[in-house]
Amino acid sequence: QAQLVESGGGSVEAGGSLRLSCAVSGYTDNSNCLAWFRQVPGEEREGIAHIYTGNGRTVYADPVKDRFTLSLERNTLFLQMSSLKPEDTAMYYCAAGPWTIESIFRPDEYTDWGQGTQVTVSS
Repeated sequence: QAQLVESGGGSVEAGGSLRLSCAVSGYTDNSNCLAWFRQVPGEEREGIAHIYTGNGRTVYADPVKDRFTLSLERNTLFLQMSSLKPEDTAMYYCAAGPWTIESIFRPDEYTDWGQGTQVTVSS
């Protein structure tokens, strides 16, 4: 079972940038899925960015495409967020799962989750 610890959240004005980090430990498989999700109270958890660790291939959801960038360095997953908008305000979660996941933005496909880090964007 993987352990995931997020950091880097905070408050920023619209148009600003933040970089989230997710430290991953406990995985013995060299090929799996890592992803970032976000959730606003009262709404469903939304998948926004995904990476296959085996080949580094990334996929982004439309709301964040061209603004957010994933990178994986050793055992840390980064999410660089730029041109932030008030609608990006949410709790952000890192998730891990097997490489066989088919619906990469479906939360129940993932087996391990971090505790979340809050991002607040003011207008």
